[in-house]
Amino acid sequence: MADLDELYRGIILDHYRNPRRKGTLDGDHVHAEGLNPSCGDEFFLDIAIDDGVVTDAAMDGQGCSISQASGSMMMDAIVGKPIDEVRDIAHKFRIMMSIEEGDNPVDQERPGSVLGDLEALQGVRKFPVRIKCADLAWVTLTDALERAESRT
Repeated sequence: MADLDELYRGIILDHYRNPRRKGTLDGDHVHAEGLNPSCGDEFFLDIAIDDGVVTDAAMDGQGCSISQASGSMMMDAIVGKPIDEVRDIAHKFRIMMSIEEGDNPVDQERPGSVLGDLEALQGVRKFPVRIKCADLAWVTLTDALERAESRT
């Protein structure tokens, strides 16, 4: 178990130190911003959607390693996916984090879980105050998807 914890810690630190898709998007996209007022974490998200598929995404912001790593992992998980699949991934992430009710997808989808690197964040559940940090990017994504739907 210690080896798995070390692996997960390494994945989180890699995403924090080397965030995927850091920056902003040009062209037609939806922008959303998230803030965790209890700790000051900020997350900014741009997503481009074409024909119901997230074709590109970019993130920016500042905050703890958990919030920023979660956003980076989210980038890898959503680009190239249809919106319905993105919503399903978000739902499974929230179940894994015990934010929403359901059977933990990590326990059921072996091998090759749909959550991929996001599984590294499941240890955050041991620290309830940090769950909001991990969820910040996902709340911002939900807002961005709602904004995109209201544009159509």
